[in-house]
Amino acid sequence: MESEKLAQWVKEAAAQYNKQVDTINYIFCSDKYLLEINQQYLDHDTYTDIITFDNSDVEEQLISDIFISAQRVSENSSLHNTSFDDELHRVIIHGILHLAGFKDKSEKEKERMRNLEDQHLQNRNF
Repeated sequence: MESEKLAQWVKEAAAQYNKQVDTINYIFCSDKYLLEINQQYLDHDTYTDIITFDNSDVEEQLISDIFISAQRVSENSSLHNTSFDDELHRVIIHGILHLAGFKDKSEKEKERMRNLEDQHLQNRNF
C-alpha cells in the first residue's frame, strides 16, 4: 500500500513540472558501486546519495534509471537527525527534480532544490 502511495506522490510531483512518469527504475546499491558509476559516467570522484540517468526520448515523459546509495541515505538520515524513510523520500524527489530540469551546482541552485524538496515532502499523504 505504501509503495502505491509513494508512486502516486512521485507522479504528482512530476506532473507539477509538466512531466509524466513512464518508467523509473530505482536501483539501490552500495556507496562503492555508486562511486564507480559517478567516476565512470560523470567523471566525478566523490561519494553521492543519488545519480539520475534520463533515458527519455520525449521531453514531457520520464524514463529514467535512478541509482541510490542506501548506505549514504542511512548516514545522511543520522547526520540530519531524520528518519531513513524521510531521507529516502527526499532523495527520490531530488531525482525527480533533476529529471524536471533543476540543477544543484551553485549554492543558489542547491537552496532552490532544497526548498522544492521540502515542499514536496510536506505534501506527502502517507
